[in-house]
Amino acid sequence: MGGESATRTAPRSGGVARDQAGSKVGQRLSGLAVALGLVLFLGGFAWGAVVYLPYTVPTSSMAPTINVGDRVLAQRIDGSDVRRGDVVVFKDKAWVTNASVVKRVVAVGGDTVSCCTRGKLTVNGKQIDEPYLPEGSLAEITNFPTVKVPKGRLFLLGDERQGSLDSTAHLTDAAGGTVARGAVSARVDAVAWPMNGMLERPSGFEPLGALSQPGPLRTIVAAVIAGAVLVLGGAAYGPIAKRAGRSRTKTEPAGVR
Repeated sequence: MGGESATRTAPRSGGVARDQAGSKVGQRLSGLAVALGLVLFLGGFAWGAVVYLPYTVPTSSMAPTINVGDRVLAQRIDGSDVRRGDVVVFKDKAWVTNASVVKRVVAVGGDTVSCCTRGKLTVNGKQIDEPYLPEGSLAEITNFPTVKVPKGRLFLLGDERQGSLDSTAHLTDAAGGTVARGAVSARVDAVAWPMNGMLERPSGFEPLGALSQPGPLRTIVAAVIAGAVLVLGGAAYGPIAKRAGRSRTKTEPAGVR
């Protein structure tokens, strides 16, 4: 009988030792998950704050790409990084005082831009497909004369050509409607609210040169989401493990003791 008791006791004590070891490993892993999650979560927000500039668009001149009141995320860039087709945020006192403007770059320094040829914008003699324009609208409501964009400057239009006060409204200015590259502070990467997502790079400008690449917004969002999942999962381990332990205790048959 003593031998039988020893046979039953040894496996039970061994099982407890394994449970304790497993519990310690689980606690360490959950702590590591929480720590890593906090790094990703807080780091993602910090990275986003450094790279992106939030901006609320006050007019409908960029509709339907960006509607009035939409909240956008614009990547902070240098004016030298601007490419044709980019939607940029800039300041120019000749356009508006003490306020930023959002427009689309359709021509850069050295380009010749005119409108319209068969209802399409023409840059360097090439007709540009602009799928971002309101459905059924022409590239421009009224024609504008051919403009040679000076070096270091940009020619910008709104996607809603009928009501946009863009470069065509400033052709009689000293700069001929163009804006200095240095006036650009950011490039719109996505519409954050409502959550319309990333802006597409317009392929119509691709025959004229390389388009800009999207910023790291997708990576930042992925880091924040992954961090949140790790924090919640790691924090939930303790309560779940305790509840599971209590459940095993309640359901364990009395005969094994």
